[in-house]
Amino acid sequence: MQNKGIVIVTAVLLTLASIFYLSFSAATKYYDSQAAKIKDPIAQQDYKDSVKFLGLYSYQKCLETQIGLGLDLKGGMNVILEVSVPDVVENLADHKTDAAFTKSMKEARAEHEVSQSDFITLFINAYKKNAPGHHLSEIFATQQLQGKVSPNSSDKQVEKVLRDEVQAAIDNSFLVVRTRIDKFGVVQPNIQKLEGQQGRIMVEMPGINEPERVRKLLQGSANLEFWETYNSEEIIPYLQQLDQREAAALSGKKEVADTTAADTAAAVKATAEANSGAKLQLKKSDDEATDTKETSSQLAQAKKEHPLLSIFQPTGSGALSLVGYASARDTAAINKIIYSAIAKQVLPSDLRLLWGAKPADGIQAKNVYELYAIKVTTSNGRAPIEGDVVTDAKDQFNNLTGTPEVSMTMNSDGARRWAALTKANVGKAIAIVLDGTVYSAPRVNGEISGGQSSITGNFTIEDTKDLANTLKSGRMPAPAHIVQEEVVGPTLGAQSIQQGFISFIVAFIILMIYMVVMYDFIPGMVANGALLLNLFFTMGIMASFQAALTMPGIAGIVLALGMAVDANVLIYERTKEELKKGLGTKQALSLGYSNAFSAIFDSNLTSIITGIILYVFGTGPIRGFATTLIIGICCSFFTAVFLTRLVYENRLKHDKWTKQNFSTRVSRNFMANKNFAFMSSYKTSFTVFGIVILIMLGSFFVRGLSKGIDFTGGRNYVVVLEKQTEPEQVKEALTPLFKGATVNALALGTDGKTIRISTNYKIESNNPAIDNEVEDILYKGLHGAGLVTQGSVEAFKNPDVRAGGSIVSSTKVGPAVAKDITHGAIISVLFALAAIFLYILVRFRNVAFSVGSTVALAVDATIVIGFFSLLWDVVPFSLEIDQTFIGAILTVIGYSINDKVVVFDRIRENLTLHKKMDLQELFNKSLNETLARTINTSLSTLIVLLCIFCFGGESTRSFSFAMLLGVIFGTLSSIFIAAPVAYITLGRKVKKEEAAIAEAVEVK
Repeated sequence: MQNKGIVIVTAVLLTLASIFYLSFSAATKYYDSQAAKIKDPIAQQDYKDSVKFLGLYSYQKCLETQIGLGLDLKGGMNVILEVSVPDVVENLADHKTDAAFTKSMKEARAEHEVSQSDFITLFINAYKKNAPGHHLSEIFATQQLQGKVSPNSSDKQVEKVLRDEVQAAIDNSFLVVRTRIDKFGVVQPNIQKLEGQQGRIMVEMPGINEPERVRKLLQGSANLEFWETYNSEEIIPYLQQLDQREAAALSGKKEVADTTAADTAAAVKATAEANSGAKLQLKKSDDEATDTKETSSQLAQAKKEHPLLSIFQPTGSGALSLVGYASARDTAAINKIIYSAIAKQVLPSDLRLLWGAKPADGIQAKNVYELYAIKVTTSNGRAPIEGDVVTDAKDQFNNLTGTPEVSMTMNSDGARRWAALTKANVGKAIAIVLDGTVYSAPRVNGEISGGQSSITGNFTIEDTKDLANTLKSGRMPAPAHIVQEEVVGPTLGAQSIQQGFISFIVAFIILMIYMVVMYDFIPGMVANGALLLNLFFTMGIMASFQAALTMPGIAGIVLALGMAVDANVLIYERTKEELKKGLGTKQALSLGYSNAFSAIFDSNLTSIITGIILYVFGTGPIRGFATTLIIGICCSFFTAVFLTRLVYENRLKHDKWTKQNFSTRVSRNFMANKNFAFMSSYKTSFTVFGIVILIMLGSFFVRGLSKGIDFTGGRNYVVVLEKQTEPEQVKEALTPLFKGATVNALALGTDGKTIRISTNYKIESNNPAIDNEVEDILYKGLHGAGLVTQGSVEAFKNPDVRAGGSIVSSTKVGPAVAKDITHGAIISVLFALAAIFLYILVRFRNVAFSVGSTVALAVDATIVIGFFSLLWDVVPFSLEIDQTFIGAILTVIGYSINDKVVVFDRIRENLTLHKKMDLQELFNKSLNETLARTINTSLSTLIVLLCIFCFGGESTRSFSFAMLLGVIFGTLSSIFIAAPVAYITLGRKVKKEEAAIAEAVEVK
C-alpha cells in the first residue's frame, strides 16, 4: 500500500486528538464526583472554581468541551423563537393608517403564509401594485428612520434600509436572548440563528425543568434606555437603613436604633472575613471540622444581624452610580430585600437599582456583579432617552488610549435631548441599560452636542462589537414569539440514555459475533478492531466539535457501525474470489482491497451526500443524526480501508496469517456458484413490484397518512396516566373541552399508561398564556375522567412526579414552522434523488445506471411511505409522518444506493473484462457474483436496526421501522428493479434463458 506514512501519521493524530477531547468528559465526571462529596453548596462552587484541568482549563471550560447530552437524553427545553418581520416593518412605518399601506401589509401577510419569498419582497410588490406612482419613502420617511430615509430616497435605497433594519432587529434579538439565557444559568446552552429562516432563533437549554419561566424570559420585549443616576454616597446610607430595618423585622423588633456607618463597615468587614474562611479546606481533623462549624455559625449570625450587608459589599465615595458588589449566588436574596415592602418605605421613590450585565472586571473574586443606582426623572417612569433615537453605532479604538470603545450617532431629536441630558449631568454617570441590566455607566465630562459621543468602559473587542450592534438596533421592534417548542423531563431523558446504551451494546456485540462467524476469528476480529477504532474516532471528533449526543445521534452511530461492516464484507468477499482462483493470501488480499475500493468509495460518498442533504434541510434531531452518520462513515472508510490493510500487510510481511481463507463452515459455500436468471424474470418482478406500489398508492389516497404536528402545526403531550387506559377514552374526555380544535390520542409502548395527546387548539396564537391554558385543560379533562389523580395542576406539569399521572414531555410547532418543514421535506427528498442521479451519471458515465438507480430509489421510498399509510393505526407504535420520518426516507435512499452502486460497479468492471460477453449474461453474472455481499451486508444492517427497534425506545422506533423496510425492499429493488431497468435502458432485449442450460451450469 502506498502512502503508509500518511495513514500512520493521520491515525496517530486522530488518536491523540480523540484522547485529548474525550479526556474533558472524564475530567468533568471526576470533578463532579469530588464536588458531590462536599455538602456545603458554596464550598462546592468554590471547589469547582478552583479547578485547573491540565493546569489550563477551568471547570466551566471542561463542561463546554465535553460531549454534551441533548434534550432527549438529559431533559430540558428546545424552542424556536421568531421575530415577526411584518411587525418590524409596521413599527418602522410608525403604524401608518394609509389605505395603500395597510392593504399591502394585509396582502403580504396572507401571501407570506403560503409563499417561500421573504416578507419585504412581498410587501414591496404589493405596495407597488396598490399605490402606482407612489414611492416607499412616503411611508418610511419617519422620525425613527431620520438620517436613513428622506422624502427623496429611491425605492431601492428604502428597501436596503428596511432589510438592514430587519437584520439589525434579528441580530439584536439574538444578543438579547443570549444574554438572558446566560443570566438564567443554563449549562451548555445552544443558541443559534437558523440559516435560511429569517427571524428565527433556536435555543436549546439542557436540564431546564421550568418551561413557564423560560417562556416568559424569552418572549419579553427588550428595550435600550439611557438613564440619569444617583451617586453612590447618596444611596448607601439608605441601604444601611434598609439593612437595619430588615434585621429588625427578622428579630421581631418594631424599632431600630441608628447604626453608625462605622458599625456597618465593621459588620461588613466581619462578614467578609467569615466568607473568606468558608472556602473549601482540604483538611479532615476534628479541630478543623469544628472550625468549619464555627465559620458557618459566624455567617449565620452575620446574616441575622445584617441581612443585606452580610451578602452585599457597598462601594466607597467616588464610585459614581456604582453602589456595591455581590456574588452571583447572592443576587436573588438581595433582590428580595431591595424590592420588599420595607424597601419601598426606606428607599427614595425615584430610585431604581439595577445589576450589571456581566461579572465585574478588575477584581479578584469571580462571578461578582455590580449594582447601579438609577434615577427616574420622568413622570411616566420611562427613560429620558430610548434606543429609537440611535441612528448608527460603530465599535472602534480610542485614538489616545487604544482601548476598545463605541462611537454612537443619534438623530436630531435624540441629539437635542442627549445634549440637554449630558449638560445636566456633568461629573455624574449616565447608565446605558438594555433589557433591565446595565451595560455601561460612563462619567459625563461635559455637554455632548451634535449627537456624536463615545462610550468607554472595561470593554473587550467582543463587548464593543455586541454593544455597537445593540445600539444600532435599539429597542427590539417586535417581541419574539415561540413558534416551536419541545420539553423533555429529566426522568424521560435518563430512560432514553439507558435505552440508547442497551441498543448500542447489543448491536455492537452481535455485529462482532457475526463477523467472526462469517469470516473466521482473525479476519473477524480485525474487522471488529476497526469498528472499535471507528467508534473511538467518531466520539473524539464529536467532542472536538462540541456536538451534543442525542438518541437520533446514537442511532446514527449505530447505523454507521452497521454500514461500516459493509466495507469489510466487500473486501473479504473480493479476497475470497481471488483465493478461489488459486492466488496466495498476500496477493489475494492485495487484489481484494484494490478491487473493492471503488465500490466502497462510491457507496460511502453517496451516503455522505444524503447525510449532507439531511443536515442542510433538517433541524434538531435530524441534524444530530446526520452529523454522527457523516462522521461515522468517514471514520469507517479510514479504519476499514486503510488501517486494517496496514495490519494485514504487517502480519503477512512477517509470514503470519498466511493460511487465512476468510471463511468458516457456515460461510464457505454461502451463495457460491449461483447462476440465477435475474434478467429473464424482469416481467414477473416488475409485475409484483407494480402490484405492491398500486396497493401503497391506493392506501395513500384512501387512508392518507397520519401527519404529525411537524406538518400540521399543533401541540404534542406525552402523558403517563395513573392506570391503563385506551386512547379512545382519553380522546372522549378531552374533545369537549378543546372546543373547535382537533384532539388525537395514541398509545406509546405496551404499558397501557403512556399516551401521546395531540391538539391544534389555538396554535395560531402567539400569546404565551395559551401554553398554560392547554395544560390546564389537559389536567381538567383527565382529572375529571379519573385518569389522573394528581392533587394540583402544578404536580401534573412536573415530569418527575409520576405517581398520579403527569406530563413527561411536550412539543409545540406553529403553523409557519409546519409550512416550512413541509416545503423543506419535499425539497430535500427531490434534491437527494437528483443529486444521486447526477453523481451516478458522472461516476459511471452511463445514463442507464442513473435511470436504474433513481427508479429503484423512488420505488423504495414509495413502498416505505405506503407501509406507513397502511399501518399507522394498526401497529402499537407511532407511524406519524414527521421530520424524523423524512430523515428515515432520506437515509433509506442513502443506504439503498450503496447496494446499487456495488452491483453497478461489478457490472462496469465486467464490461471492461468481458467485452464480448452477451450483455444479459454479463448482468446476471454480476448480480450472482455480488449476491453474497448483498445478503451479508443487508443481514448485518438488519441486525443493527432490529436492535434499535427493540431496545432504542419510542423516540427511534418509527425511524428504525422505516429503515427496516428500506433495507429489505432496497435490497430487493437492487436486484429486481435497478439492474433490469438499467439493462432495458441500454436498449437490449431480454432473452429467456433455457432452464436446461441453467440447470446444467448449476450441476457443474
